[in-house]
Amino acid sequence: MRRRITANFFKALLLVAFLAALAGGLGWLIGGQRSAALFAFCALSAAIAVYWLGDRALLGMLDARPFALAEDPLLRSATDRLAAQLQVEPPKLCLIDDGFPRAFVVGRGPGGATLVVSTGLMRIARREELDAIIAHELAHIRSLDVLTQMFAVLLATTLMETSRLGGFLSRALLFVLGPIAAAFTHALMSPRREYSADRDAATVCDPHDVAEALLRLDRASELVAFAAPPATEPLYTIDPFDTDRLSRMFRTHPPIAERVKRLRALDQGKSEDAQVAG
Repeated sequence: MRRRITANFFKALLLVAFLAALAGGLGWLIGGQRSAALFAFCALSAAIAVYWLGDRALLGMLDARPFALAEDPLLRSATDRLAAQLQVEPPKLCLIDDGFPRAFVVGRGPGGATLVVSTGLMRIARREELDAIIAHELAHIRSLDVLTQMFAVLLATTLMETSRLGGFLSRALLFVLGPIAAAFTHALMSPRREYSADRDAATVCDPHDVAEALLRLDRASELVAFAAPPATEPLYTIDPFDTDRLSRMFRTHPPIAERVKRLRALDQGKSEDAQVAG
């Protein structure tokens, strides 16, 4: 766990350093040393703003609203219980009024994170499955995946939105900026983070419940319409997007079948250990 936290911290730090150096180099080409220092300072200021305010930007972009305890008291209690079991500070809660079942976390890490669930998820998931999804997302907070996700998604989204400024050249800009945004996303987001979060969730929930929760989300994505910027793909528990060319570029989740297979194997391993102990 400590290795995952350290890796995520340094990924975010290296991204900030790279962008500051890139901005400084651009400034040098434009106006020499003074412009380089100014551009690098602006890049560092933007990174600090993302660190402190990036979660609010993502919550606003995805139409999340504060959760009211009266809407579902069990959601708050389940989150607090699972957070205690995973030894992470309970996050704030937000809801998305959307029939598509999804959940994700945003923020800086433990002590500065928000868990977001959709009303569709609360309606279709069994209580055990909802607990499993919450535990999975809390695992992303504990390992600091939430920080690198936030930086990756905001950077990729900004690059994608920049293509709109090109007017009639927007499609050409998207053709250039899309792969760059996807490259940054894949540099920061390893599929291994999902395997690790699944495994962590299985330590506080039944591995079969975690597997069933993933399968339910996967089946629901085939039945309910979903709309969101493709660059937000790393946020979700599973990849909810259709297999179009743009969405495929941002796919960072491993196959559902492999994740389910590993979770079933975890339960089998527990059973064998219990038999040996008996």
